[in-house]
Amino acid sequence: MKEIKQFFTEHDLFAKHSGIELLEAAKGYAKVSMTIRDYHLNGVKTVHGGAIFTLADFAFAVASNSHGRIAMGINVTISYVKAATKGILIAEAKEISLNSKLGNYIVNITDDEHNLVAVFQGTAYRKKDELLG
Repeated sequence: MKEIKQFFTEHDLFAKHSGIELLEAAKGYAKVSMTIRDYHLNGVKTVHGGAIFTLADFAFAVASNSHGRIAMGINVTISYVKAATKGILIAEAKEISLNSKLGNYIVNITDDEHNLVAVFQGTAYRKKDELLG
């Protein structure tokens, strides 16, 4: 897992640019955080849906690639259930099914008061290529 964490911390430049931090990674699992900054807010001063999506997508990427094979998202959905305006957002991705070609994941995004902000579901296609190879 150390190599997977290092890979994403060093190579996912958009997540880094967005202020996302990788907290935990395990087989089929990831937990990431994002401290809300002014640049994450939309015109009505709530966290932009794109910022929440980026946070969830990064957790999905780490969890789906955690087995060491390159996994690429092929279908995702997100439901926004509560606005966020300040503090820290946490995205926790959990693998719900895995086979040789596909992996399915649920990502719950919560605020620092443990309120559910959004739910993301993703399907990843698992290539034969090794992530670190």
